[in-house]
Amino acid sequence: MWGVAIVVVVGAECLEVGLNTISKAAMSRGMNNFIYSSYSTTLGVLFLLPLSFFFHRMTSPPPKLTSSTLTKLCLLGAIGYFVQMCMYLGIQCSSPTLASALTNLVPAFTFILACVGGMEKLELKSKSSQAKSIGTIISILGAFTVTFYKGPAIIFPSPSSISLHELLQSPPQQYWVFGGFLIASGSFSLAVLMIVQTWIMKDYPAPVMVTLLGSVFTSIFATAVALILERDPNAWKIRPDLELVTIVYAAIFSVSLRNIILTWAVLKKGPVFVTMFKPLSIVIALAMGIAFLGDTLYLGSVTGAIIIALGFYSVLWGKAEEEKAIVEINGTNGFGPNSEKFPLLQKKCTEEA
Repeated sequence: MWGVAIVVVVGAECLEVGLNTISKAAMSRGMNNFIYSSYSTTLGVLFLLPLSFFFHRMTSPPPKLTSSTLTKLCLLGAIGYFVQMCMYLGIQCSSPTLASALTNLVPAFTFILACVGGMEKLELKSKSSQAKSIGTIISILGAFTVTFYKGPAIIFPSPSSISLHELLQSPPQQYWVFGGFLIASGSFSLAVLMIVQTWIMKDYPAPVMVTLLGSVFTSIFATAVALILERDPNAWKIRPDLELVTIVYAAIFSVSLRNIILTWAVLKKGPVFVTMFKPLSIVIALAMGIAFLGDTLYLGSVTGAIIIALGFYSVLWGKAEEEKAIVEINGTNGFGPNSEKFPLLQKKCTEEA
C-alpha cells in the first residue's frame, strides 16, 4: 500500500507542475484567470460525473449524504477555489518554478495548523518536536529567500527555446514579490484544505464522491465570480489553441484525476503523508523548465529550494522519530489498518475522544 501511495502522489505532483507550466504560458497569451477557472472546474465536473457513477456501480454505493457533510463540502469547495485563484494569479505574476518552490511551505503550514488544532504533539524537550519546529522555521526562511532574492542567472535558455521562454519569462521584481505572496497565501490555504478534507473523510470516506461534490461547489463559486468580474461575452470565447489545451488539461488531470489521487491518499495515509512530497515539485519544475522549456535558472531559486528541502527533511526526521516511539510503546508498526483508518493528523484527536 505504501508503494502504491508513493507512486500516485509523486504522479500527482508531476501533473501539478505540468499544469503550472502550461497555464503560465496560456496566461502570457492573454487567458483570463477567472474564466479559465470557471471552464476548467465545470468541465472537470462533467468528467467526474460519469466516472463517479461507473466507479460506485462497480464497487459499492457511496455513504448517505447529510446536511452537515454537504456544508463541509461547500466549505471545501470555497477553500479550493481560493487556492486556485491564489495559485493562478501568483504564477501569472511570477513563474511556475517559484510556485513549485513556495508550495514546499505546505508541510510546514500543515504542521502548524495540526499543532494549533491539537492534532500534533509539540513537546519542546523532545528531539523530534525540536526537529519539527526548527524545520518549519527553516522552510519558511527558504520560502522568503526564493521570493525576495532572485540572484544571478545560472542557466540561460537555449536559442531553440527562446520563443516559448518568452511566454514564461518572469515579470519585474515588484510583481515577482506580489506573486510570491499570493502563492504563499495559496499554500497556506492548501494546508487548511488538507485539514478540512481529512475532517470530511473521517465521516464520509468516499474519495471519488468527495472530489466530485467539492468540484461542484468550486465550479459554482468560480462561475459566479467570473460572471461578476467579466461581463464581456467575447471574453468567454475559447480560442482553439493553447488556451483550450490548458482548460482540458486542468479539467481532466488536475480537477479530476489529481484531486481523486490526493483525496484517496489523505484517506489512506493522512495529510502529512500527502504534503511531505511537495518539495519534489521544485525539483520536477526545475528539471522540466530547463530540459523542455529552456527556462532560466536563478541562484535565488536554487538556494531557497535547498533551504526549504533541509527544513522539510528536518520535519520528516521528527515525524519518523515519533513513529519509532509509537512502535516501541505499542509494539506495532504504525502502518496497519488503524493507521490507514485514522491518518497521522487524526491520531491525537481520536485518542482524546
